[in-house]
Amino acid sequence: MKGLPRLYVSHDGYVMNKYWYMIRNPGIRLWNLSSEDRLRRVLKGLGFEYFLQDIQALPSTGSILLVRGDYLFDERILQVLGNEQNVIFRVTRNNQSIPVAAHVHTSLAPVVLDALTHEQASLLPEECRMMGLEDLSSGFSKRLKKSNAPYVLPIRSDNQGKLEELLFSGSYKGVTDLVTKFLWPVPAKWVTHFCANHGIRPNHVTALSLIMAVAAGVLFFAGHLWLGLFLGWIMTFLDTVDGKLARVTITSSWWGNIFDHGIDLIHPPLWYLAWGMGVANFTPDWLGVSLETVITVIFVGYIVGRLVEGFWHLAITGFGIFLWRPFDSYFRLVTARRNPSLIILSVSLLLGRPDSGLEIVAAWTVVSTVILLIRFLMGFIEKSKVGALKSWLAEIDPGKDRGSLSVRVFTNPPATAE
Repeated sequence: MKGLPRLYVSHDGYVMNKYWYMIRNPGIRLWNLSSEDRLRRVLKGLGFEYFLQDIQALPSTGSILLVRGDYLFDERILQVLGNEQNVIFRVTRNNQSIPVAAHVHTSLAPVVLDALTHEQASLLPEECRMMGLEDLSSGFSKRLKKSNAPYVLPIRSDNQGKLEELLFSGSYKGVTDLVTKFLWPVPAKWVTHFCANHGIRPNHVTALSLIMAVAAGVLFFAGHLWLGLFLGWIMTFLDTVDGKLARVTITSSWWGNIFDHGIDLIHPPLWYLAWGMGVANFTPDWLGVSLETVITVIFVGYIVGRLVEGFWHLAITGFGIFLWRPFDSYFRLVTARRNPSLIILSVSLLLGRPDSGLEIVAAWTVVSTVILLIRFLMGFIEKSKVGALKSWLAEIDPGKDRGSLSVRVFTNPPATAE
C-alpha cells in the first residue's frame, strides 16, 4: 500500500476508506489513455485514491467502487456513485438490465463483483439500490458553459473513433466565440490527437501559445502586421487546443488553468496597443479621434466588460452572464473579445486600412460593453423580483428540445456510440 487512502464519511456518519477496483480491461486506448489510467485520473479527483489490483486485498471495513473498465462513464455518473453507498448503476441493452458499476460496503463486494462480472442483475443483494440514466437529470456544466445528457457506453474496437469524438466534443465549451465554435473544432481535434499520441502536455501547448502571443505583439509594434496576424491566429488556435487536450486526457491542473486564463486575460488589449503603434499612418476616418483616444476606449471598454462579467458572478448568480438567456449566448459569438476583433483587424488589413480596423474594434468594444451593462442591470432587477436566476441551458433537455435552433447551436445531441 502506497500511503493512506482518503477517508469517506457515510450518510450514517461513519468514516470509511474509499477503494476502487476495475473489472474487465478492454485493451483499447481512448486519446492514448487506457481504461485504468482514465478511471484513475477521474476517480482521484472524486476521492477514490486507493486502486485495488487484487480484490483479495480488500479490507473488511470501508467502501469500494466496482466499475466495468469496458464501459466509458460520464464523470458525473461516477460522482453520483461516489456520494452514495450500496447503489448499483445499470444500463439497458437488448431489453436486459446490465449492472456496470457499484459503490458498496466492502462486505457486499464479493456478491456485487460476481453480478457485474457475469452481467446478472438477479445476483445483486437486496441491500443495494438500482440506478440508471433515467434517474439522472441532463447536466448543466457551468465550467464548460453547456448542457448535455450523461452517458454510459461500451468500449469496443469498432466504436473507438466515435467514443473519442464524443470525448472531444464533450470537452468543448457550448457557449464561446464564433471562430472557436465553428472554425477550430476539426483542426483542433487533429492537433489534439497528435499531442495526446506523442506525450505533449497541455502546459507545453500553453507555453507555445504564450510565445506566439508575445511574438505577435512584437511584430505588430514593429509594423509587420501580416506576420504578426499570422502568429496571432496560431496563438488563438493553440489556445483552443490546450484546453481540449487537458480535458480529453484528464490532465487539467490549477496551475495550468491559471496559466492559460492569465494569458487570455492580459494579451488582447496589449495586441491592440501594439497594432496601433505599428500602423504607419493612422487616419481617423470613422471616429475622427486620435490613436491615443482609440486605444484608451479599447482599454477602458475591455476592462469594464471583464469587470461586468466578474461582478455578475459575484452579485447576480454563479453562472456566466453569457449563459443567462439565448440572446446572451448568441451575443457571445460576436462580442468584442479577441477572436471577433481579430476578424475585424484581418479584414481591415486585407482592405489596406489597418487603422480603420482598430477604430471599428474600439467602436464594437463600446457597443459590447454597453450591452453587457444593460444585461447586468436587467439581471439585477429580475433577481430582486424573482430571486435566484437560472440559465436557459439548465431549463432544457438537449435531447428532446432539438427543434429549437438555440438548442442545436449551443448543445450536443445525446451521446451514442453503439
